[in-house]
Amino acid sequence: MTVEQILARLQAILDGSKGRNLTAAEVTEYENLEGDLAQARATEQVRARNAAYNSPAPGLNVPVAPPKIDNGLERAFENYLRTGRPNADIAGLRVSEGTYSNVGQADSPNTAGGFMVPPGFREKLVEVQKAFGGVAADADTFSTDNGASLTYPSLDDTANQGQITAEGAAVSGGADMVFGQIVLGAFRYTSSGASNLPLKVSVELLQDAAFDVAGLISRKLGERIARKQAQDWVSGAGTTLPFGVARVGLTADATLAAGNVFTYPQIVDVETALDPAYEQDAKWYLNKTSWQNLRKVVDTTGRPLINGQDMGIGVDGRPARNLLGYPVVIDQGFTPNTTLSGVWAVLGNMREAYVIRRVTDVVVIVNPYSSAASGQVEFTAWQRADGNVQNRKAYAVAKSNAA
Repeated sequence: MTVEQILARLQAILDGSKGRNLTAAEVTEYENLEGDLAQARATEQVRARNAAYNSPAPGLNVPVAPPKIDNGLERAFENYLRTGRPNADIAGLRVSEGTYSNVGQADSPNTAGGFMVPPGFREKLVEVQKAFGGVAADADTFSTDNGASLTYPSLDDTANQGQITAEGAAVSGGADMVFGQIVLGAFRYTSSGASNLPLKVSVELLQDAAFDVAGLISRKLGERIARKQAQDWVSGAGTTLPFGVARVGLTADATLAAGNVFTYPQIVDVETALDPAYEQDAKWYLNKTSWQNLRKVVDTTGRPLINGQDMGIGVDGRPARNLLGYPVVIDQGFTPNTTLSGVWAVLGNMREAYVIRRVTDVVVIVNPYSSAASGQVEFTAWQRADGNVQNRKAYAVAKSNAA
């Protein structure tokens, strides 16, 4: 054993006996290793002194070039094997171009030499993407350490206002304030999909892949959860799901005409429904199909509603995503405007309108035991979360027509 190996073993004996006394066998092994350590160190010192005896005297340590190796013939022959063209250096070997046209060693088949040619591989993994989310980035979001049901009060006193009271007149009782409450639970989102089973990965793939398979799986399982949550933040129906900001059953503030073709007045109707108190930070949230259909709306002279004031942009530029002066956020959770009775867009201050509660971060469970007999490792990810509308007045709902 080397000095380093002996020291490592000594430390391992002590580490293994933390919290208890050394056994007799451990004491004996430790003392024997101490003797081996002293002998190994003495051996190293003797070898170091011997090396010093054989080193040149100080001042005479002149670098000496290694003898030149005459490998011209070998290099010429190697070049011939690669190119099939002999040069003057191997002319005496009686090799001429075409003489061995039936040489059997080659890249293909493998038995002829192909086994020596490693397969080419580009260290790049193409990950197909699909957009999701939009609402979550702007919503009021917070995290908690546990998933206990959480409530907080809400108040809508906007229907009440003060009065002018005549001098000396008695003040009558005013309208009472009516409070409500926002309720948030903690639904458990998992990455298992419809089958409700973990993702199983073979030990061979984990060991042999040129990529960080475990890291890739963890990232993709997290995306699965985020994709499902993004859908629920928009259309969740409540009870067994979060309440979505555009769920079925919400009263529409503006509805398209039969046929669901966009017109400029109908777009303005959505903005009209939004209280000015929430215009400052308002945004549109809609599906990309609806956005593209909006871009096709033109005035009587053929100018587009979107960026119609800037005809110099032509077909080369990508128009900024703004509608009536408000930013547009694409969230594929919304239904297109062509879906009958669907909520195709909302306009408002999303931070005031919607709240998302998460319980800690996404947790990835790696289970190497349950499928060990099959040589597989199981991966599962989960996160607890809930969402709810906390201020319905903070946004306007735009629906498609039922016809």
